[in-house]
Amino acid sequence: MTKKLTEMSVLTAIALIIFTVESHIPNLSPIPEMKPGLANIITVYAVYRFSPSETALIVAARIILGSVFTGNVSVMLYSMSGAVLCLAGMILIKKIIPEKYMYLSSIAGAVLHNTGQLIAAVFIMHTTAVIAYYPFLIITGCISGLFTGLCAQYVVLRVKR
Repeated sequence: MTKKLTEMSVLTAIALIIFTVESHIPNLSPIPEMKPGLANIITVYAVYRFSPSETALIVAARIILGSVFTGNVSVMLYSMSGAVLCLAGMILIKKIIPEKYMYLSSIAGAVLHNTGQLIAAVFIMHTTAVIAYYPFLIITGCISGLFTGLCAQYVVLRVKR
């Protein structure tokens, strides 16, 4: 139990560091606050390594602490809405997609994460105009999901050695 808690804590810290560093990278896309989501490498790994509740704890801690550390608590609303949809989808997909194809689960998770954030934006901004970004979000979600999934797969291979 102590070993698992320690591993979860270290993964949370790594994800938090990645999230914090990434938050300081200037946005180069036309969509505000669009980031590649590199901290999700840890999320994808955790989905395949831990139980759903343990993975949810890692993600929730990263989002809450990341929002506090970056001084942007409004990001927590968008991140949580995306994370809930992403985790639910990835946990279901994990049952049919084996570990060696976790990048496919990551792609679906990234698209679901963007969908959750878009839904939050519609409710927070009280406008449906943001839906126009959805095609772009699907494309970027597939690209970033593939990248984070491949990175998570590499981590799994390295940990097994």
